[in-house]
Amino acid sequence: MTTKSLGKMKKITDLRKIWPHEARDFTTWLAEDENLNALGEAIGINIMLEETESSVGGFNVDLYATEENTGRRIVIENQLEDTNHDHLGKIITYASGKDAKVVIWLVKKAREEHKRAIEWLNNNTTGDIGFFLLEIELWQINDSVPAPKFNIVERPNNWAKTMRNTDELTETKKIQLDYWQAFVDFAFKNTKFAQLFSERAPQPQHWYDLNVGRSSYHISLLTNTKKHLIGIAVHISNDRELYENFLKHSAEIEKEFGHKLKWIAAEKDCRIVFERSGNIKKDASAWPEFFAWYCEMATKLRSIFKKYEN
Repeated sequence: MTTKSLGKMKKITDLRKIWPHEARDFTTWLAEDENLNALGEAIGINIMLEETESSVGGFNVDLYATEENTGRRIVIENQLEDTNHDHLGKIITYASGKDAKVVIWLVKKAREEHKRAIEWLNNNTTGDIGFFLLEIELWQINDSVPAPKFNIVERPNNWAKTMRNTDELTETKKIQLDYWQAFVDFAFKNTKFAQLFSERAPQPQHWYDLNVGRSSYHISLLTNTKKHLIGIAVHISNDRELYENFLKHSAEIEKEFGHKLKWIAAEKDCRIVFERSGNIKKDASAWPEFFAWYCEMATKLRSIFKKYEN
């Protein structure tokens, strides 16, 4: 390839050429699985759509969603223009009306005073509430199909908020937080792993989720401090048909994976689990070996289950 064969990138400044109407066109586009997953990957949250144009008193929030696995409520407000005071008031109203813990304001251009307002909200709310301000851009290479790009302008400082509350954490929760932070530092230096999965903020809990590009399921990395186990699971949310399809191919899946899996069916969420011994409390020097195992298992499971998604 020579420099003569390289394309030229250009930005589409008028978003309404692609999405003429904010509600009918942009919100409908964003609500699609692929696009909501892309937004989720940009901010590090698994977003599960609940409802579009969801009622909040006499108003409607563009998208109402939940965070997969935790159930945290999410409101998303779109604005294909510069930020204004009206929409700033709306996102606070919607967050209050839906009791949301995650608030996403997606705009064409963020004005400086609204950047500061979102930063102030993040610095002065409790650790379980976060405000995201993002700009949406469209880019082309020569005359290619336009491609969206989400740019984070302001986001919650999850680490700072968690640190602010560490005095309230139990000893086990503190170890979990340190463990997953060390995992992130280890895993995302691996180029292959970082290309497959997006980084998420560590939390003081027994799992760490990895997005696979589908809203119906994800991979969870697990640790059980009581039984001294670590594990990995394919977690399927509200899609029993998908679980049954995976189960139908269980023999092929287990043969390729090289291990027997635990198949756990439930009315709402189903799981496919593999565990091994691993005591994260006993000796932190063993953590890198656990992290390498997670990376290997997650990469393998993602490749295998992708074959049986349909």
